[in-house]
Amino acid sequence: MKIAVAQLTCVPADVTANVAAAAELAAAAREQGAGLVVFPELTLTGYELDALAADPGLWLADADDPRLDPLRSAGIATAVNVALRTAGPLPALATLVHDADGAHVTTYAKQHLYRHERGVFAPGTTDGRFTLGGIRFSLGVCYDNHFPDLAARAAADGCRVHLASSLYGTGDGVRERTTIHPGIAGAHGLYVALANHVGPAGPWTGCGGAAVWAPDGSLVAEADDRTPSLVTAVIEA
Repeated sequence: MKIAVAQLTCVPADVTANVAAAAELAAAAREQGAGLVVFPELTLTGYELDALAADPGLWLADADDPRLDPLRSAGIATAVNVALRTAGPLPALATLVHDADGAHVTTYAKQHLYRHERGVFAPGTTDGRFTLGGIRFSLGVCYDNHFPDLAARAAADGCRVHLASSLYGTGDGVRERTTIHPGIAGAHGLYVALANHVGPAGPWTGCGGAAVWAPDGSLVAEADDRTPSLVTAVIEA
């Protein structure tokens, strides 16, 4: 199975524009033969925590929110991270997975919130798993991937691929991007697919470098540090 990881520069707090950009990348991934594309953290709004705290209209109602329709109709399975309404006063920082027909597969809410995220989002309490094309996937969102037990549980549950929707910036983020993810791959025998921001992203500048690492920790494919784009990799079952 071929998968794709995307990097993009989000328009701040503009769900419509960001869905359109994500849908274009999804269509490109499909044309390149990928069966799944994964997107960065808070793809639909950008990493705009103040705006998300002030405007619940930026939160998606559920996995069938019609604002997702352009992405759900792209003809490829997608994993897109959003602010998702919950039963409580705060949204979840959640990855929604849909199959190539646009049907909802699973939702994963980020469990390990990073610093200032803790006053904006409600933490998740369960791991994210799904199976597509006979391959078992696990989900993590940015800071989640700094906790080795998450990937260890995924490997123990038979997962083959770990999908990381993230925001790593220039500076220390470059080091974290290039050490944490191949470390997860090599330690747990998983493919690791990292989707990242590139360019302005809230208070940071995304460092790009969306990539896939093999189960031995070696690099399979990597995007540049400058432009919205995607890379693909074939996953061996």
